[in-house]
Amino acid sequence: MQRIAPSRRFDILLIKPSHYDNDGYVIRWLKSTMPSNSLAVVNGLALGAAERRVLGSDIEIAVRAMDETNTRVALAKIIRDFEANHHFGFVGLVGVQSNEFPRAMDIARALRAAGIKVVIGGFHVSGSIAMLPDVPAEIQEAMDLGISLFLGECEEHLDEVIRDAAADALKPMYRHMSELPDIGSIAAPPFLASEFVQRTVGNVTSFDAGRGCPYQCSFCTIINVQGRKSRYRTPDSVEHIIRSNYAQGVDRFFITDDNFARNKEWEAIYDRIIKLREVDGLDVRFMIQVDTLCHKIPGFIEKSRRAGVTRVFIGLENVNPANLLAAKKRQNKLTEYRRMLLAWKAAGIMTFAGYILGFPNDTPESIARDIEIIQQELPIDALEFFVLTPLPGSEDHKVLAGKSIDMDADLNKYTLENVVTDHPQMSRDTWQAVYEKAWGQFYSDAHLETILRRAHASGIDMKRLALALLWFSIAVPVEGLHPLQTGILRLKRRDERRPGLPREPWLAFYLQQGFDTVRKAAGFLARWRKLSAMCRRIAAEDPARTYTDLALTPVSADGEEQMKLYSQTAEAQAAVTRERRVAAKAGARMGEVEAAHQAPM
Repeated sequence: MQRIAPSRRFDILLIKPSHYDNDGYVIRWLKSTMPSNSLAVVNGLALGAAERRVLGSDIEIAVRAMDETNTRVALAKIIRDFEANHHFGFVGLVGVQSNEFPRAMDIARALRAAGIKVVIGGFHVSGSIAMLPDVPAEIQEAMDLGISLFLGECEEHLDEVIRDAAADALKPMYRHMSELPDIGSIAAPPFLASEFVQRTVGNVTSFDAGRGCPYQCSFCTIINVQGRKSRYRTPDSVEHIIRSNYAQGVDRFFITDDNFARNKEWEAIYDRIIKLREVDGLDVRFMIQVDTLCHKIPGFIEKSRRAGVTRVFIGLENVNPANLLAAKKRQNKLTEYRRMLLAWKAAGIMTFAGYILGFPNDTPESIARDIEIIQQELPIDALEFFVLTPLPGSEDHKVLAGKSIDMDADLNKYTLENVVTDHPQMSRDTWQAVYEKAWGQFYSDAHLETILRRAHASGIDMKRLALALLWFSIAVPVEGLHPLQTGILRLKRRDERRPGLPREPWLAFYLQQGFDTVRKAAGFLARWRKLSAMCRRIAAEDPARTYTDLALTPVSADGEEQMKLYSQTAEAQAAVTRERRVAAKAGARMGEVEAAHQAPM
């Protein structure tokens, strides 16, 4: 039977918005960091809906996706394209975080003024509605403009949005927060075409093997959007994601689960990936995120190595026991940090860790001391600093809002790089200065050499690590942005400035652009030469890989005499005592949590 050609085309344009820099310009790069998993998820679902022809056989669904961090959102052209198709379709602003919401609204206002249907989803709208008693003003403004909001996960509901948009009947709000979809084996898993990946640094794409987190970190928004009930993709689904990407030449992956070690399917997934690598010959490699107790899971690190894991990101968050308690990070145990890091080093896997500055007990002096302790005692390859930020959708934000405590009204600043509220020990300016100083302290020339010496002694490729250290050590002082926000060759346009700010004269603008490009390139080149020289010197001085220091020293059974984090101060002893009291009072509940942390699952 001959297939009838569609008579109409329904356009779906998915945009992951960027945000503005401190001068009000959209942050965009020739090549940005790795693709957004949220965009990959929605794009995959939209392509699946198109293939299933959810609008009927006579309507073709055309899906396009763009990430504004590497692709210009040309609003005039988008408007012309939709007008040419009689506005039959919609624009979806996908995975919008709080710092991206102002830019998303600026895009949406222009589209709505032209009569184009717009849907906004992501953590800001979902988390704000979930955690606050009243609709925030910026979200109410979006609804007043006729923008539809999608709250929650869209695996089971995107078809509904598409049909409503085609019928010109979009709802003001699609609220699916309490309905956590089964992501075990859906027909349309996360996917972005290779052309999309080529606009990013490296040949890397991302996907989630699970969602939800059982922990209660007060600064986290994920548990209030994706829930605390963990859900997992099947090994078949993961294999499908890997093979579909490998077929188009994409062979590096970031598994975005907040804690892949607690994915109950981790071993079955790893066994499948090991087969793909060792039997089928697919040279695929991965970066994963784990907790600080993952080394206690029998076989986890060894199978990570065989499955092609080359980097792990660990939510270290802090080394001060009082701060960890304040953040409800009771799962982080100070005496386990070095054991865990040494276990990853023994497997030849690089360790990256996140560290939060601005907990209530922090002072400039205590933060400097803590970083020094980390440098001396923990063999971390790269440390990422973040400002403790009350993100909308987190418990921290809800508590501050409920107490009417001042928080910066400009959501564009909620990047985890900017101070947006007060601190009991520091002024906002001091806190901001401490954040910027922390990068220079950790990535000093002396400590960069120490990191490389430890890597060489552990059998980790120094040159490969040096490239990562180049990125992390120079982003803040040279680009003025967090390493996760940076890319290769910043692209600015005079006409892409935040509304309300003047357009700069073209000559001054482009002269400054040229000067900045040369300055940044010189900074990167100088740092790379220094790191390369370190690598050559270390290889020549230590060919037998004999280097050792305190951080590379194994921790004894109880760890108390060698793991000296905070043990030298009365303040530390008091904090540890408080931690033990809290754990004791929690009783059976905490016992169950500890069992879950250590169980092989």
